[in-house]
Amino acid sequence: MQFTPTQKYAAAWMLIALVTGLTLWLLGRALTPFVVAAVLAYALTPLVDRLDELGNGRMPRVLAVAVVELLLILAIVCLVLMVVPILAKEVPLIREQLPSLFDKFNATLTPWLEGLGITIALDLASLKAQLVRYLSANFEEALGSVFSSLRIGGGVALIVVGYAVLIPVALFYLLLDWKHLVSRVLELVPPRARASVDSFTTEADLVLGQYLRGQLLVMLTMAIFYSTGLALFGLDLALPIGVFTGLAMFVPYVGFGIGLVLAIVAGVLQFASIKALIMVAAVYGTGQVIEGFYLTPRLVGQRIGLHPLVVIFALLAFAQLFGFVGVLVALPASAVLFVAMRRLRDGYMASKLYQN
Repeated sequence: MQFTPTQKYAAAWMLIALVTGLTLWLLGRALTPFVVAAVLAYALTPLVDRLDELGNGRMPRVLAVAVVELLLILAIVCLVLMVVPILAKEVPLIREQLPSLFDKFNATLTPWLEGLGITIALDLASLKAQLVRYLSANFEEALGSVFSSLRIGGGVALIVVGYAVLIPVALFYLLLDWKHLVSRVLELVPPRARASVDSFTTEADLVLGQYLRGQLLVMLTMAIFYSTGLALFGLDLALPIGVFTGLAMFVPYVGFGIGLVLAIVAGVLQFASIKALIMVAAVYGTGQVIEGFYLTPRLVGQRIGLHPLVVIFALLAFAQLFGFVGVLVALPASAVLFVAMRRLRDGYMASKLYQN
């Protein structure tokens, strides 16, 4: 059975992807900061190149890299500072307002259920006491466990601190030498295969570039939309929740789900009425329609070619295999694999094996 050069090269790239996946699985924890840095370097290299062009060669690349990395760190810090006030404000409010919320819930739900002929006997007083006691003690237990882990070796804390140091360092050097590293890797490709490999990498780069640029525009647009929508309903935490929801959409479905839960909790605690659910349903329902039927098709486009079910499966599969790193690289890796599979399919359809 004869294989066309396109089939051979596609199969070779599939093998490379499998070997890379196996390496990530075996050395996942050690490679995590480097994989994260590589993904960020790929996304930020065009920005560094643009600063080089604006400087007309007068700005050293190391300075452009430092500026871009500082802007990234500043954006991450701002995002964290937006989320922390939400938790700091909502958790004490839950403790304070939980008893009255239970009373309102009981006063609303019980007559409605009795009208349907359903009688439920709940010991709400005991339930309220247990939940308040749990929430009050939970902070002490959580802080105790944190300090205990810091005293006893500090395993998790050491990993987090190590990642916080290693990722910026690795990102700096990758941004500085990205083009050189890519060219050195491509030098390993045999000359007779160079044209096909260049064609494949160009197509994969177009797919990934369109996805990243489009996704960034979607994130920024939806952050403005959610912040404005929640603010129009009078939610105090509209800005941090809206911005977090929009930016967290980089991880499909997961970011939206977390933002939705934060909005529901904040709305219930502030309004303690059906207005909270109406507000969240109106803002987030409209946002999903705008994002799913207008923004994503126009800004991200169909070029990436991944069905929503494939996206969900890719996220779950990569998360199961590689943890956080898997979630981060799931869609870019799936897009590259999709390009390879599409080329393999086209080669098979054009081969004598299929035509005969």
